[in-house]
Amino acid sequence: MHHTVQELIEQYALLPHPEGGYYKETYRSSEIISKETLPDRFAGERYYSSAIYFLLEQGNFSAFHRIQSDECWHFYAGDTLWVHMISPDGQFTTVHLGNKPGTVYQYVVPAGYWFASETAPGGSFSFVGCTVAPAFDFTDFELADGNLLSQQFPQHGKLIQRLCR
Repeated sequence: MHHTVQELIEQYALLPHPEGGYYKETYRSSEIISKETLPDRFAGERYYSSAIYFLLEQGNFSAFHRIQSDECWHFYAGDTLWVHMISPDGQFTTVHLGNKPGTVYQYVVPAGYWFASETAPGGSFSFVGCTVAPAFDFTDFELADGNLLSQQFPQHGKLIQRLCR
């Protein structure tokens, strides 16, 4: 079945996301992990896990950001999504999330990596899901400053500047 971006936004009640694109939280566990049992990088207690739908259309992008948890991306529909990652030591990787040869249906972005995403050239939109454990919390969300991140990783400066807001 072919969907339009507007149909997906309406069907799944998607809202604009601060990093770009549209999202809707679909799951948040009812149980909580205490701060004492979490690594020090977490400022407080967190739910075990959370999940969202995430939609990007061509011409928009998810800006470089990082979180304190691993984030598992799942491909659902549309066109290939490029997930660009920069590890804490500066290693650059792009994963192609999709349902075509050379793509994967699922990929985990490790905690602490800077990452951004965009629909691959020639595509119109990418409809994916993201599962985060411990659960996503905006306290753990850091949107990149393009100038600062480019200074830290000058070898990736052109891409960083293009995919920051």
